[in-house]
Amino acid sequence: MGNRYTGKIFIGEILAILLGLVFLVPFYYVFSNSLKPFADILTNTSSLPKVLEFQNYVNAFEKLDYLKVFSNSLMITIASNAVLVVFCSMAAYMLVRTKKKISNVIFMTFVAAMIIPFQSIMIPLMKTAGNFGLLNSIWGLVIMYLGFGSGMTIFLYHGFIKGIPVELEEAAIIDGCSRFGVFWRIVFPLLKPITVTIVILNSLWIWNDFLLPSLVLQDPELRTIPLATFFFFGQFTKQWDLALAALVMGIVPLLIFFFAMQKHIIKGITSGSIK
Repeated sequence: MGNRYTGKIFIGEILAILLGLVFLVPFYYVFSNSLKPFADILTNTSSLPKVLEFQNYVNAFEKLDYLKVFSNSLMITIASNAVLVVFCSMAAYMLVRTKKKISNVIFMTFVAAMIIPFQSIMIPLMKTAGNFGLLNSIWGLVIMYLGFGSGMTIFLYHGFIKGIPVELEEAAIIDGCSRFGVFWRIVFPLLKPITVTIVILNSLWIWNDFLLPSLVLQDPELRTIPLATFFFFGQFTKQWDLALAALVMGIVPLLIFFFAMQKHIIKGITSGSIK
Protein backbone atom coordinates (compact mmCIF):
# COMPACT_ATOMS: atom_id res chain seq x y z
CA MET A 1 0.00 0.00 0.00
CA GLY A 2 2.80 2.38 0.87
CA ASN A 3 4.35 2.03 -2.65
CA ARG A 4 1.21 2.97 -4.62
CA TYR A 5 1.50 5.74 -7.20
CA THR A 6 -0.98 8.35 -6.00
CA GLY A 7 -2.23 11.67 -7.31
CA LYS A 8 -0.17 13.54 -4.73
CA ILE A 9 3.00 11.91 -6.00
CA PHE A 10 2.07 12.81 -9.59
CA ILE A 11 1.44 16.45 -8.66
CA GLY A 12 4.70 16.55 -6.71
CA GLU A 13 6.61 15.24 -9.73
CA ILE A 14 5.01 17.83 -12.03
CA LEU A 15 5.90 20.63 -9.60
CA ALA A 16 9.48 19.32 -9.32
CA ILE A 17 9.82 19.26 -13.13
CA LEU A 18 8.45 22.80 -13.43
CA LEU A 19 10.81 24.02 -10.72
CA GLY A 20 13.71 22.34 -12.50
CA LEU A 21 12.78 24.07 -15.75
CA VAL A 22 12.73 27.43 -13.96
CA PHE A 23 16.30 26.85 -12.76
CA LEU A 24 17.35 25.88 -16.30
CA VAL A 25 16.11 29.15 -17.83
CA PRO A 26 19.39 31.07 -17.14
CA PHE A 27 21.37 28.27 -18.79
CA TYR A 28 19.10 28.50 -21.84
CA TYR A 29 19.80 32.22 -22.18
CA VAL A 30 23.54 31.75 -21.82
CA PHE A 31 23.87 28.86 -24.29
CA SER A 32 21.43 30.17 -26.91
CA ASN A 33 22.77 33.72 -26.93
CA SER A 34 26.37 32.54 -27.05
CA LEU A 35 25.60 31.27 -30.57
CA LYS A 36 24.02 34.50 -31.85
CA PRO A 37 25.54 37.56 -33.56
CA PHE A 38 25.79 40.60 -31.32
CA ALA A 39 22.86 42.36 -33.06
CA ASP A 40 20.52 39.41 -32.50
CA ILE A 41 21.36 39.34 -28.79
CA LEU A 42 20.29 42.98 -28.48
CA THR A 43 17.07 42.62 -30.48
CA ASN A 44 15.70 39.32 -29.14
CA THR A 45 17.43 37.52 -26.31
CA SER A 46 14.69 34.89 -25.85
CA SER A 47 14.66 33.43 -29.35
CA LEU A 48 16.65 30.48 -30.60
CA PRO A 49 19.64 31.30 -32.81
CA LYS A 50 18.70 31.81 -36.48
CA VAL A 51 22.27 31.06 -37.50
CA LEU A 52 24.80 29.28 -35.29
CA GLU A 53 27.60 31.79 -34.81
CA PHE A 54 30.49 29.51 -33.76
CA GLN A 55 32.90 32.34 -34.54
CA ASN A 56 31.95 33.76 -31.11
CA TYR A 57 33.75 30.84 -29.50
CA VAL A 58 36.80 31.19 -31.75
CA ASN A 59 37.11 34.92 -30.98
CA ALA A 60 36.51 34.42 -27.26
CA PHE A 61 39.07 31.60 -27.17
CA GLU A 62 41.71 33.88 -28.67
CA LYS A 63 40.90 37.03 -26.69
CA LEU A 64 40.67 35.13 -23.41
CA ASP A 65 43.96 33.35 -24.01
CA TYR A 66 41.80 30.44 -22.92
CA LEU A 67 44.51 27.83 -22.47
CA LYS A 68 46.38 30.15 -20.11
CA VAL A 69 43.40 31.16 -17.96
CA PHE A 70 42.12 27.57 -17.97
CA SER A 71 45.47 26.30 -16.68
CA ASN A 72 45.46 29.01 -13.99
CA SER A 73 41.96 28.03 -12.83
CA LEU A 74 42.88 24.34 -12.92
CA MET A 75 46.10 24.86 -10.95
CA ILE A 76 44.36 26.95 -8.27
CA THR A 77 41.49 24.47 -7.94
CA ILE A 78 43.73 21.38 -7.71
CA ALA A 79 46.24 22.97 -5.32
CA SER A 80 43.52 24.38 -3.05
CA ASN A 81 41.74 21.02 -2.89
CA ALA A 82 45.00 19.25 -2.12
CA VAL A 83 45.90 21.45 0.84
CA LEU A 84 42.31 21.45 2.14
CA VAL A 85 42.09 17.65 2.06
CA VAL A 86 45.52 17.07 3.63
CA PHE A 87 45.42 19.62 6.43
CA CYS A 88 41.70 19.49 7.25
CA SER A 89 41.52 15.70 7.34
CA MET A 90 44.41 15.58 9.82
CA ALA A 91 42.92 18.42 11.88
CA ALA A 92 39.49 16.76 12.02
CA TYR A 93 41.07 13.44 13.01
CA MET A 94 42.92 14.98 15.93
CA LEU A 95 39.84 16.92 17.05
CA VAL A 96 37.78 13.71 17.09
CA ARG A 97 40.35 11.48 18.76
CA THR A 98 41.58 14.01 21.35
CA LYS A 99 38.98 13.82 24.11
CA LYS A 100 39.49 17.23 25.67
CA LYS A 101 37.34 20.32 26.05
CA ILE A 102 39.79 22.35 24.01
CA SER A 103 39.08 20.06 21.04
CA ASN A 104 35.38 20.93 21.19
CA VAL A 105 36.20 24.63 21.50
CA ILE A 106 38.48 24.53 18.45
CA PHE A 107 35.92 22.56 16.44
CA MET A 108 33.11 24.97 17.28
CA THR A 109 35.39 27.88 16.36
CA PHE A 110 35.88 26.41 12.88
CA VAL A 111 32.13 25.86 12.53
CA ALA A 112 31.33 29.39 13.73
CA ALA A 113 33.82 30.83 11.21
CA MET A 114 31.63 29.49 8.40
CA ILE A 115 29.00 32.18 9.03
CA ILE A 116 31.39 35.17 8.90
CA PRO A 117 30.72 37.18 5.69
CA PHE A 118 33.77 37.59 3.49
CA GLN A 119 33.01 41.29 2.96
CA SER A 120 33.42 41.99 6.68
CA ILE A 121 37.06 40.84 6.69
CA MET A 122 37.99 41.74 3.11
CA ILE A 123 39.97 44.92 3.87
CA PRO A 124 42.01 43.60 6.84
CA LEU A 125 42.64 40.37 4.91
CA MET A 126 44.14 42.26 1.95
CA LYS A 127 46.28 44.40 4.27
CA THR A 128 47.58 41.31 6.08
CA ALA A 129 48.18 39.47 2.80
CA GLY A 130 50.15 42.44 1.50
CA ASN A 131 52.34 42.46 4.61
CA PHE A 132 53.17 38.77 4.08
CA GLY A 133 53.72 39.09 0.34
CA LEU A 134 50.75 36.92 -0.61
CA LEU A 135 49.19 39.33 -3.11
CA ASN A 136 49.53 38.74 -6.86
CA SER A 137 50.48 35.13 -6.20
CA ILE A 138 48.66 31.91 -7.01
CA TRP A 139 50.07 30.25 -3.90
CA GLY A 140 48.96 33.20 -1.79
CA LEU A 141 45.44 32.66 -3.13
CA VAL A 142 45.67 28.94 -2.33
CA ILE A 143 46.60 29.75 1.28
CA MET A 144 43.55 32.01 1.55
CA TYR A 145 41.29 29.28 0.18
CA LEU A 146 42.72 26.99 2.85
CA GLY A 147 41.62 29.48 5.48
CA PHE A 148 38.15 30.10 4.07
CA GLY A 149 37.41 26.47 3.18
CA SER A 150 38.72 24.78 6.33
CA GLY A 151 35.51 25.37 8.34
CA MET A 152 33.20 23.36 6.11
CA THR A 153 35.86 20.79 5.24
CA ILE A 154 36.71 20.05 8.87
CA PHE A 155 32.99 19.93 9.71
CA LEU A 156 32.34 17.24 7.07
CA TYR A 157 35.44 15.19 7.95
CA HIS A 158 34.64 15.46 11.67
CA GLY A 159 31.21 13.85 11.29
CA PHE A 160 32.57 11.03 9.14
CA ILE A 161 35.60 10.18 11.30
CA LYS A 162 33.40 9.75 14.39
CA GLY A 163 31.94 6.64 12.75
CA ILE A 164 35.28 4.91 12.21
CA PRO A 165 35.90 2.28 14.93
CA VAL A 166 38.79 3.14 17.25
CA GLU A 167 39.61 -0.59 17.46
CA LEU A 168 41.09 -0.48 13.95
CA GLU A 169 43.59 2.13 15.05
CA GLU A 170 44.40 0.34 18.30
CA ALA A 171 45.15 -2.86 16.39
CA ALA A 172 47.50 -0.98 14.04
CA ILE A 173 49.30 0.65 17.00
CA ILE A 174 49.77 -2.78 18.63
CA ASP A 175 51.34 -3.96 15.34
CA GLY A 176 53.88 -1.15 15.65
CA CYS A 177 52.31 1.57 13.49
CA SER A 178 52.92 5.19 14.51
CA ARG A 179 50.08 7.68 15.03
CA PHE A 180 50.99 9.33 11.74
CA GLY A 181 51.03 5.96 9.99
CA VAL A 182 47.69 4.99 11.53
CA PHE A 183 46.04 8.02 10.00
CA TRP A 184 47.49 7.70 6.50
CA ARG A 185 47.42 3.90 6.23
CA ILE A 186 44.22 3.05 8.13
CA VAL A 187 41.98 6.09 8.55
CA PHE A 188 42.53 8.17 5.41
CA PRO A 189 41.67 5.37 2.92
CA LEU A 190 38.34 4.97 4.78
CA LEU A 191 37.60 8.67 4.18
CA LYS A 192 37.29 8.24 0.40
CA PRO A 193 33.49 8.85 0.16
CA ILE A 194 33.57 12.11 2.11
CA THR A 195 36.85 13.18 0.47
CA VAL A 196 35.25 12.91 -2.98
CA THR A 197 32.27 14.94 -1.74
CA ILE A 198 34.55 17.63 -0.30
CA VAL A 199 36.59 17.86 -3.51
CA ILE A 200 33.42 18.28 -5.59
CA LEU A 201 31.89 20.96 -3.36
CA ASN A 202 35.14 22.91 -3.00
CA SER A 203 35.84 22.68 -6.74
CA LEU A 204 32.45 24.22 -7.54
CA TRP A 205 33.22 27.09 -5.17
CA ILE A 206 36.86 27.72 -6.10
CA TRP A 207 36.46 27.40 -9.89
CA ASN A 208 33.57 29.89 -9.98
CA ASP A 209 34.93 32.34 -7.40
CA PHE A 210 35.39 35.87 -8.66
CA LEU A 211 35.72 38.23 -5.70
CA LEU A 212 38.79 36.81 -3.93
CA PRO A 213 40.88 36.26 -7.11
CA SER A 214 39.94 39.76 -8.30
CA LEU A 215 41.45 41.19 -5.10
CA VAL A 216 44.56 38.99 -5.03
CA LEU A 217 45.54 38.44 -8.68
CA GLN A 218 46.37 41.75 -10.39
CA ASP A 219 48.78 40.38 -13.02
CA PRO A 220 46.91 39.58 -16.30
CA GLU A 221 49.05 36.44 -16.65
CA LEU A 222 47.50 35.05 -13.44
CA ARG A 223 43.83 35.60 -14.31
CA THR A 224 41.32 32.81 -13.85
CA ILE A 225 38.40 32.16 -16.25
CA PRO A 226 35.88 34.31 -14.26
CA LEU A 227 38.39 37.18 -14.09
CA ALA A 228 39.24 36.99 -17.80
CA THR A 229 35.55 36.89 -18.72
CA PHE A 230 34.92 40.07 -16.72
CA PHE A 231 37.20 42.06 -19.00
CA PHE A 232 34.73 41.68 -21.89
CA PHE A 233 32.65 44.26 -20.00
CA GLY A 234 34.34 47.64 -20.40
CA GLN A 235 33.29 51.11 -19.30
CA PHE A 236 31.58 51.92 -22.60
CA THR A 237 31.15 48.59 -24.38
CA LYS A 238 29.79 45.20 -23.37
CA GLN A 239 30.78 42.40 -25.72
CA TRP A 240 27.89 40.08 -24.89
CA ASP A 241 28.51 37.71 -27.79
CA LEU A 242 32.08 37.00 -26.68
CA ALA A 243 31.33 37.15 -22.95
CA LEU A 244 28.56 34.55 -23.19
CA ALA A 245 30.75 32.25 -25.27
CA ALA A 246 33.49 32.65 -22.66
CA LEU A 247 31.01 31.82 -19.89
CA VAL A 248 30.03 28.61 -21.68
CA MET A 249 33.70 27.62 -22.04
CA GLY A 250 34.13 28.25 -18.31
CA ILE A 251 31.02 26.27 -17.37
CA VAL A 252 31.51 23.18 -19.54
CA PRO A 253 34.62 21.73 -17.79
CA LEU A 254 32.91 22.06 -14.43
CA LEU A 255 29.68 20.50 -15.72
CA ILE A 256 31.60 17.52 -17.07
CA PHE A 257 33.40 17.10 -13.75
CA PHE A 258 30.17 17.49 -11.76
CA PHE A 259 28.10 15.00 -13.79
CA ALA A 260 30.94 12.49 -13.67
CA MET A 261 31.21 12.72 -9.87
CA GLN A 262 27.72 13.73 -8.68
CA LYS A 263 26.76 10.25 -7.43
CA HIS A 264 29.44 10.57 -4.75
CA ILE A 265 27.96 13.76 -3.25
CA ILE A 266 24.87 12.23 -1.64
CA LYS A 267 26.73 9.01 -0.86
CA GLY A 268 29.47 10.83 1.04
CA ILE A 269 27.18 13.19 2.96
CA THR A 270 24.68 10.48 3.95
CA SER A 271 27.50 8.14 5.02
CA GLY A 272 28.83 10.79 7.35
CA SER A 273 25.41 11.61 8.80
CA ILE A 274 24.47 7.96 9.37
CA LYS A 275 27.79 7.21 11.01
